[in-house]
Amino acid sequence: MKIPTCIITGDWHIRETQPLCRLDNFWEVQTKKLKWLSKLQQKHNCPILHAGDILDAWKPSPYLLSYCLQNFPEYMITIPGNHDLPSHSIELYEKSGLAVLQAAGKVGVLFEKSYKMEEISICPFPWGYSPSSLSPLVRGHNIALCHVMTYQGRKPYPGYKDPGAGALLRNTKGYDLIITGHNHTPFVIEDEGRLLVNPGSLMRTTAAQIDHKPRVYLYYAEDNTVEPVFVPIEDGIITREHIDITEHRDGRIDAFISRLSDEVETGLSFEHNLESYFSKNRIRQSVQDLVWGAVKG
Repeated sequence: MKIPTCIITGDWHIRETQPLCRLDNFWEVQTKKLKWLSKLQQKHNCPILHAGDILDAWKPSPYLLSYCLQNFPEYMITIPGNHDLPSHSIELYEKSGLAVLQAAGKVGVLFEKSYKMEEISICPFPWGYSPSSLSPLVRGHNIALCHVMTYQGRKPYPGYKDPGAGALLRNTKGYDLIITGHNHTPFVIEDEGRLLVNPGSLMRTTAAQIDHKPRVYLYYAEDNTVEPVFVPIEDGIITREHIDITEHRDGRIDAFISRLSDEVETGLSFEHNLESYFSKNRIRQSVQDLVWGAVKG
């Protein structure tokens, strides 16, 4: 029976606030997931490799820092992600909440120097550092731990220039395994026995993640394979109602502007055109008051 070398995860975005899309108590659910992961680690007695953005904001409250100290698993290694850094700058790391967790001995944080464990050697590439090939090639099981945007399939947006996961894996030589964070969608790709694992986010914090199935991966160095372990979740607790309300409101505003532009007369003052528009259309007095308040300053 194979024994896991480590647990792969990333993009926890631990936070104190309730995401708009959640119908449950997110604070309690977040805690349950961390306790679940701690039990998984205890079961396999192996470290956790985290690919960055362990916090949702670089300056957590003392309350959230205390929460992290009490609820994080015991043996963790991470790299700074963009959310972990003030102004997304590695130069300002010492001001961050992650630096406090490191100083407290709760997490190990890697920057540039490689870190050797019993079976593996980890080369860190925190936010702002592009993964580079390992040279000279080092014997043993080598892992690149990166916080960099990569993707599988369609580009994140038109004109996106950074390489997809396949190209990143092919072009970054010397690693048996490349772990990437930043993209919240999980996927695994393989090329000639080498792996790239993007674990995705541990929590569902946006309506777009309604079908997301959070997971971590068990990594087996002996044959360079991974096995997904899915995080327990509940169905029916993600809503997009707040988005629908916003879209409806924005649509009404767009329609208002369109109608206004069609009915104004050139050569007249803006205030005169507003008066004319209000007299021709049934606009609630409360809305008129808001408009006039903005116009009059």
